[in-house]
Amino acid sequence: MNQLTNLATQIEQAFQQVLHTDADTLARQTGFIQRQRKLTGADFAQILLTTVLENPLPTCTDWAQTAALLGTPITPQGVDQRFTQEAAHFLQALLNRFVEQVITICTPASAPLLQRFEGVYIKDSTVISLPEALASVWQGVGGSAGARAAVKLQVRWNYSTGQLDGPALQPARCHDRTTPYGIEDLPAGSLELADLGYFCLEELSAQHARGQYFIRRYKVRVAVYTLDGEPLDLLGWLSQVETVGECRVLLGQAERVPVRLIAYRVSEERARRQRQRLYGYARRKGGTPTRKALALANWVVLVTNVPEERLRAEEVWVLARVRWQVEILFRVWKRHARIDAWRSGNVWRILCELYAKLMGVVVLHWLLLVARGGVWDRSVFKAARVLQKLSVLLAVDWRFGRGLAGVVLLFGEGLRSCRVNKRRRRPATFQLLLGQGGLN
Repeated sequence: MNQLTNLATQIEQAFQQVLHTDADTLARQTGFIQRQRKLTGADFAQILLTTVLENPLPTCTDWAQTAALLGTPITPQGVDQRFTQEAAHFLQALLNRFVEQVITICTPASAPLLQRFEGVYIKDSTVISLPEALASVWQGVGGSAGARAAVKLQVRWNYSTGQLDGPALQPARCHDRTTPYGIEDLPAGSLELADLGYFCLEELSAQHARGQYFIRRYKVRVAVYTLDGEPLDLLGWLSQVETVGECRVLLGQAERVPVRLIAYRVSEERARRQRQRLYGYARRKGGTPTRKALALANWVVLVTNVPEERLRAEEVWVLARVRWQVEILFRVWKRHARIDAWRSGNVWRILCELYAKLMGVVVLHWLLLVARGGVWDRSVFKAARVLQKLSVLLAVDWRFGRGLAGVVLLFGEGLRSCRVNKRRRRPATFQLLLGQGGLN
């Protein structure tokens, strides 16, 4: 209980700092508030955040009803008139302050497999397409490859504790490797998981030198050498493997990063789907898949610098699967928080809603720490539904100046019913982390 009280205090202080002090200051700095008004920057931010937590696709009437609950009556038309370029700049600056807040816990609970590392960090990004009129604000990739206006959300998630860095916003045309979450602040003994968009031999070499660990999928066309420095015939080696194979190799023509190369044979159905994706991608690019790429479709090939005494090959597979949890996180943001959907054609209102919803997902992660880091066995989607039910209570507490301890404790109660269901045929990731299933 003392830890929950401490956590509630941290969250309350973060809310007080961002949604009161920072909000009023930033509203004046961005020109959203130019003179003393009944509706302050803090009022506007609280109205938007509370509304999107309760209803991700609000109408102007919804905004007005929330304003009334918060003690700041305003007409639906009055709210709609405040969705301006200055309002969008204000909320973007406020979102940045939200992301900068750090909520910590003392003794995070974690699966034993995760506890072998000084944090298991997942790095990834997702893209939100925007109306083309916003291309000057958030530039997309353009052309047939994607939207002309789009924003990329970069995150880094410590899956051991639940701590989320981000989302940091970038123009969608930026490469994944421009992420603000580099390796410099990762502790020695930590493990990082990321997809092929972040694959960089120079960075892997630097991580190895820093005593940091990584697990990555092998990238086709990256040179592989034996420990004697001879080129490895990867397909020839795979032809000798039945289900799981492993060997020590050097990765990269110049870098020669020492790694374990581990291959896992996949089912024929999965291999067929992978070959279909390869043909589809090549068709869009006007080419055909290489023989090597098609042959590798029968395998999941991973590279890691985690030594064998710390992780067996089967455990490397389990932790590699953990990376997909961030995809579930993004799915919750899009399907529940609806960060990529809106009712309005007003581009500034669209941006205001987007920034408010992203504040909401940050709040969700603050509250997930009530589980003491045990997000590995909780459903983020179910937890988001609990927060949705508590949004009105949050508004009432703001209006009457109550502390947030009650909301935090209630969320913790609701979180008890948010466990991921166990599965017998295809065990969930948390079951694999607990050693309750084999490779699948």
